[in-house]
Amino acid sequence: MWIRVRHILLAVMTLAAPLGMSALEMPADSVSGSKSQTRWIGQLIDNRFQIHDSTIYYPAFPRVILDIYNWGDRTFNSYDERYVVGTGTNWKLQGKAYGWAETQTMLFPKNSLLSMHSNLYSDAGAYISFMAVSVGYMWNMDKLFDHDTKRHTFNFDFTCSRFSINYSSVSSEGGMILTSLGDYNDGKDFRYDFDGVSIKNTNIDAYYFFNHSRYSHAAAYSFSKYQLRTAGTAIVGLNLAEMDSNLDFSGLPEDMRDALPLEQPYFKFHHRDIAVLGGYARNWVLKPRRWLLNMTLMGALGYKRTYEDATDASRNLLANNYKACLSCVYNHRKLFASAQLRSTGSLYYNSNFTHFSTFSSLTLTVGMRF
Repeated sequence: MWIRVRHILLAVMTLAAPLGMSALEMPADSVSGSKSQTRWIGQLIDNRFQIHDSTIYYPAFPRVILDIYNWGDRTFNSYDERYVVGTGTNWKLQGKAYGWAETQTMLFPKNSLLSMHSNLYSDAGAYISFMAVSVGYMWNMDKLFDHDTKRHTFNFDFTCSRFSINYSSVSSEGGMILTSLGDYNDGKDFRYDFDGVSIKNTNIDAYYFFNHSRYSHAAAYSFSKYQLRTAGTAIVGLNLAEMDSNLDFSGLPEDMRDALPLEQPYFKFHHRDIAVLGGYARNWVLKPRRWLLNMTLMGALGYKRTYEDATDASRNLLANNYKACLSCVYNHRKLFASAQLRSTGSLYYNSNFTHFSTFSSLTLTVGMRF
């Protein structure tokens, strides 16, 4: 496979070279006698992109880019090597299975409850990564079981030794299951397929690791480092979140509508949060250092602003959110396997009820480094 990739890259660079010359094989310039300005590309391909290979001839501009990268790597990705070391490879090939579910709960006075949850949605796919860049595709596995719904997920993560930035966008229509509805069914739990809901959540988290020289978040979640000794760190950062949720109960049977705790059969949540994020993370290294366990817990407190189109109209409220992550990683030479559980939640208060929403996911990964 590598030979085929090399031939493709050679062909591309050849087209970019002057007519009749291979860009990867051009010798010294016929007039000045200087070395080929594209020779370094072929050298990188030959050594599988080991960018710090001292035998590579870098022209001036690529050398400047490499120097900037080296400065950033030293500044933002250095560790105490008694605790954390690199894997010694730049490439990763991963197979992933991804499942997620969301819940909506509304608590009214006198312990009256309205609650629902989604089915467990599932996706599977493969990714290939070079350093911090990944390319891959996930297939919607629900289509195989004839219970597909309109849904979309997008995640972006960037993690270095000092900080992490995470962006997620999740949207879905229908596919919910009502389990409690006021005094319906004598207040007991039941199960009713409910499609009168559309939800869109967007979250951005950026947080700093205080003990960044000894604790590696990347070792637990992106497999680009090895944690050698147990270490933990305090975390502080910023959380930005937006929810746009529409609940339409008008299509329910009449006896269920009569039990609805809301004053009207339609309710729209639409609000944006800006909150300070704080918490703690810890890696436990289990001998003989093949197993790594991680727990990360964070809470956010700040300002919530509802939009004019929300049922509650424009209001200023208190924002309360949380984020929890658990990871278990097994490393064996170049191979690795991981199970990761993540959960985020948000609280919304008004004088009539308390609304609590969650999004939880489970990711199973197997892969190899090379």
